[in-house]
Amino acid sequence: MASFTVTVGDLDNGSINSCLLVKALRSGRKLRVMLCGYYGEHNLGDDALLQVLVSQIPSDWEPVVTARDSEAVQALVPGVSSVNRRSLSDTIRGLDQVNALVLGGGSLLQDGTSFKSLVYYLVLLWSARFKRVPILLWGQGLGPLQHRLSRVLVKHTLSGVRAVSWRDPSSIGLAERWGLKIPMLMGPDPVWRHPSPPWTGGTRLILCWRPTPLLNSRKWGVLLEAVDRLSANDCSEVIWLAFHTEQDASLWDDLRNRDLIPEGLDRRSVQMQAESLEQVQSLFSESALVIAMRLHALILAATAGCPTAALSYDPKVKAAAQLAALPWVDLNDALDVDRLSRQWQSVMTADRSDSDIEQLKRDAQLHEEMLVEELQKLSA
Repeated sequence: MASFTVTVGDLDNGSINSCLLVKALRSGRKLRVMLCGYYGEHNLGDDALLQVLVSQIPSDWEPVVTARDSEAVQALVPGVSSVNRRSLSDTIRGLDQVNALVLGGGSLLQDGTSFKSLVYYLVLLWSARFKRVPILLWGQGLGPLQHRLSRVLVKHTLSGVRAVSWRDPSSIGLAERWGLKIPMLMGPDPVWRHPSPPWTGGTRLILCWRPTPLLNSRKWGVLLEAVDRLSANDCSEVIWLAFHTEQDASLWDDLRNRDLIPEGLDRRSVQMQAESLEQVQSLFSESALVIAMRLHALILAATAGCPTAALSYDPKVKAAAQLAALPWVDLNDALDVDRLSRQWQSVMTADRSDSDIEQLKRDAQLHEEMLVEELQKLSA
């Protein structure tokens, strides 16, 4: 997270937004809503979240996206306005030009990445409250919050939001235990609503993996031996698909430099950068199997009907796999080559049922219903 400073001048008079709202309504101009998230950071999962979120904004509202790379966001949502998310002061000033703020998708209110990241979002939310900008949380996860101070700050901040849609049972459960008196509902991750091409089948094995401290060299070795065994018999090629440019792209080189990749797997492997959702969905639709650590890789593969298995480095991945009735392995546990190989082989040969996935797609519509209802109230 880039460094930032907050000045008194950033926290402008709270009446500004009320005047903007009245003027926009009287003139017939579109109201503006700021969409705040981990956007324009070259992470395909957040790109998918943004596309779903923008598609759910009512037509009488104009979105303004917080983004690190505005050109990347323009490619996803042509013509959309943006503000530099790496500058908190710019983002706070941008609140003066909007009529609502949506904290959109992911787990933004957490201190697992860093306390600094949490402070960024808390300062933004309190700035919106000061400026009387209505706040909605859309498809959010809550936590992890490892420090007592984090929990206290987040609890008090959430008491001032207009409405929330949570993406998992543990998040809404924590919010309910806090006794928050705000409208709340829970549905599966919004990316379950992302349109996908149908699965046609293929011979490629796709790995959407990421670095994680849960895996030492021995555990990585077990995973790689299992992939080598599976791909030697059933797959023409193994695609290492980096979902997050900065975090995932170096994984292959790191494992190779540590002499952890079996010779046969090395020959069959191809490294790819996930450059667009269209590219990724095309790869998934023509694959034999996707083994995903990344949450939204798991969801996008499953929505296409592709045979999919999860490696859970985070409870959110395990939770999504369980909701979709997909096989998963917890990376906290001991790993076994034979067990992994059997599980993945069975996924490739099992009869497919789309009933669980279709139900998740329907349930995930709750986020849109909350968003549309609240924005329509503001524009009424």
